[in-house]
Amino acid sequence: MRTLIYLFLLISPFMQSQERSLVWAEEFDGQKIDTDIWNFNKGLGHNNEQQYYTSRSKNIRIEEGLLVIEARKEDHKGSKYTSGRINTIDKKLFKYGRIEIRAKLPEGKGTWPAIWMLGENRERDGYPACGEIDIMEHVGKSPTEIHGAIHYPELDNKELNSSAKSFEIPSSEDDFHTYAIEWDERSINYFIDNKPYHSFNIDDAEREGRDNIFQKPFYLIINLALGGKWAGEIDDSIFPARFYIDYIRYYI
Repeated sequence: MRTLIYLFLLISPFMQSQERSLVWAEEFDGQKIDTDIWNFNKGLGHNNEQQYYTSRSKNIRIEEGLLVIEARKEDHKGSKYTSGRINTIDKKLFKYGRIEIRAKLPEGKGTWPAIWMLGENRERDGYPACGEIDIMEHVGKSPTEIHGAIHYPELDNKELNSSAKSFEIPSSEDDFHTYAIEWDERSINYFIDNKPYHSFNIDDAEREGRDNIFQKPFYLIINLALGGKWAGEIDDSIFPARFYIDYIRYYI
């Protein structure tokens, strides 16, 4: 009986995702990145990262129906590397539902691609007050693992709490995988290729005196960082390194 219950818990989120309605999609079928949806980040990265983000087509572009974020080894405004980062702040927000991204990760030590979200109050209240949902992170020094995480503050907005789990990347003929979360007022569940691997109980973020930060809208961020606190030493032989996004789909 316990086995049957466990199998139901694993299968039921996937079954629920099949009953959802597609309400928005970014298929990257145009000639250029749609600035009605996306903002370009420009400048140095955080967390001791080594890249300088630009909006140049050599760093971020649409190519054959794919968003391509390309990290390059080149001197640019005091940095030795360049890359790309975009976000949907003030243009596209998400609250609850299934967010699904099909992507191909770059290879090589020092790469740090991420698909993640911050609360819409980021610019007003700062971090970590806004909360963070990491749909997918990967570091090249651990090539077989992907990571999903939730970050949220204590009531003082200083101490940071986290809930994270790693999962071995399944085999794939073309190296593309589908990364997804399913989010409602109770939980945030993580999937890779429709296989569940992590779940966060939103009640864990409850703090008396404030609204739960995971019951408000978030915006989406996609970037390719280099080096820094987590990705570590960069292998200069890997460049150019490319992070490909096939599509983003949002279901409710």
